[in-house]
Amino acid sequence: PVTGGDGAAPARWRPWRFRMSNDVWGTPTVAGDLLYVTSFEVHALDVASGRRQFKTRDVAWSMSVADGRIHASDGPSLYALDAADGTERWRLGSDGWIYALQAGRGTVVTGTRGGGVQAWEAATGERLWETGGAQTDFETADLGPVLHEGTVLVWADGRLKALEARTGAERWSYPVGDAASCGGVPVRLLPAPDGAVYVTAGTRVLAIDLARGEVRWHFEAPAAFLSRPAFAPGPAVTGGGLYLADYLGTVYALDAADGRDRWRIATEARQSTEPVLVADGAVHLGSGKALYTLDAVTGTPRWRFQAGGEVIGAPVVADGRVHFGSADHCLYTLDATGGQLRWKLATGGEITGTPVASGGVVYACSKDRCVYALDAAKGTGLTRRS
Repeated sequence: PVTGGDGAAPARWRPWRFRMSNDVWGTPTVAGDLLYVTSFEVHALDVASGRRQFKTRDVAWSMSVADGRIHASDGPSLYALDAADGTERWRLGSDGWIYALQAGRGTVVTGTRGGGVQAWEAATGERLWETGGAQTDFETADLGPVLHEGTVLVWADGRLKALEARTGAERWSYPVGDAASCGGVPVRLLPAPDGAVYVTAGTRVLAIDLARGEVRWHFEAPAAFLSRPAFAPGPAVTGGGLYLADYLGTVYALDAADGRDRWRIATEARQSTEPVLVADGAVHLGSGKALYTLDAVTGTPRWRFQAGGEVIGAPVVADGRVHFGSADHCLYTLDATGGQLRWKLATGGEITGTPVASGGVVYACSKDRCVYALDAAKGTGLTRRS
């Protein structure tokens, strides 16, 4: 839908709720006029009305929407559907259980249990290459191989390896260490537009040149990082840099050019694996039951909002508003500048994943088996669908 001038939903659009027959998990994906949600199967909902256009006939434990296709896996098989109407394009069996999947630029990359990594031609399902030796300590959907602009990044044999996406040829590798040397926490990666891949490995932060594999800088913190960094472009004086939080809730602002520690500030203990969010000169993060907002340049706290339960997922910022979910079953919308509550929606279950804000509408999933589409400015006026 097309927004009004203030980022509100269009006048003729009405909020809706769609009830699933099974639990809804993860973060929804908006592509064009459709919203894709995983609830065992993939459901494609019309963003304007909430009417279901189609659903897959198979379970989708992992999913990626790219190049006009839905690429998904039920574990032992991989398949591709037309993103517009759900027509099956291709389907094939895998030699292992697929636990992670990413797609882009005509390539699908999968991770299979036991350390396997595969690449497939996205249009036909032809296998391009396969390798082994990837880490097996953390085989979850968010810790598989990372596909970025023709490069596949794999944590394998205690090293970070950069592979050519179409051939599997190794471009470089760097010894980041195994799970034990990283303090028993997974290595997390952020390929950034400045040509670096930023790595958290236990208490370390590394900036590695994505093209050459050379380390630009190294930073050591007193506590381990559970989430990947967040990158903001531009000079530090305008809020550019690298931002991340450790498990104790200390937020760090590092200079992206040299790794200099610009500032750090404590919040509260944080078990979330979601990164902080940097938007419009502010850093937003959920720690415990509170959402904190800090000035990106100075680290000065701007405001803190107390929710009724643990903050779930990451916040999202759009049109001067912050949206986030909580374990207290509520979806919250706050003023991004002052932290005032604009509206909240009580659902029948814990909010899952991270909300999505697009076109003046905020979409969220709840453990009450519902998907919600709400006016981002007002939040009210539900129309039920099922």
